[in-house]
Formats: sequence, C-alpha cells, structure tokens
Amino acid sequence: MDIRAQFKNNLLAIISLLVAFSALGYNTWRNELTENNRNIRFAGFEIIKNLGELERITYLIHYDKAVERNTPRDGWAVVLVLRDLSALMPVPVSAGAAQLFEVWKNSWNGLGREDKAVADIDNAINDLREETLAAIRALE
Repeated sequence: MDIRAQFKNNLLAIISLLVAFSALGYNTWRNELTENNRNIRFAGFEIIKNLGELERITYLIHYDKAVERNTPRDGWAVVLVLRDLSALMPVPVSAGAAQLFEVWKNSWNGLGREDKAVADIDNAINDLREETLAAIRALE
C-alpha cells in the first residue's frame, strides 16, 4: 500500500487530530488570557479603592488638619500597596503608580501647609485613576 492510499484511508483521523490540537491550543490561549484579565481587573479595582483611601487621607491631613487620626504613615502604607498592585497591571499603570510614589515622597510633608503639595498629590492620584480605568476598559 502506498502512502497516498494510507493517507486517504486515514484522512478522517488526521483531520480529527488536527482539530483536537487546534482546539487544545485555542482553549489554552483563551484560559491564559482570561486569567490575565481577571488579575488586571481585580488589581484595577483594588487600585481604585486604595486611591480613594489615599485621597481621603490626603484631604483629611491637608484640609481638616486631622493628623491625630490620619498620619502621613497611613498615606505611605497606601502608596506602597498601590505600587505593589501596579505590578499586575499594564505598563502605563505601573508608571503612574511609580509617579504617585515619587510625588507622595516629595510632597507628603507639605500637607496641611502648602496647597501645591495637595494639588500635586491630587493630580498624581487622578492620573493613576485614569490609567487604571483605561486598562480595565481595554480588557478583551
């Protein structure tokens, strides 16, 4: 029996095998993409929640002078969590979190005394919020 005859006799099995491998490859790719999307979505929601907390702390320290309840250390804790969560996000979000970290580092001691400090922190918070929302909207 020549090769053409064997190929013809086993064509259905060969096609079935190709379909099975294709389906397995697609399913694996889709599962990886879905898991990545879940990680980005979860991290994004946590970032937005923590940005709200940082904004609350910033305003309480600056406008209400409520340092006894909300210290800059509370802000540092939130900024560090944001930086860590951003590692799960696309590059623009990670860059925004690094920028917020730098702004907080340079401006936290001006809270309650300088309007520029609260404006800089607020702008960095808003920038990171926008980048995070854009990353969540871009999910497939």
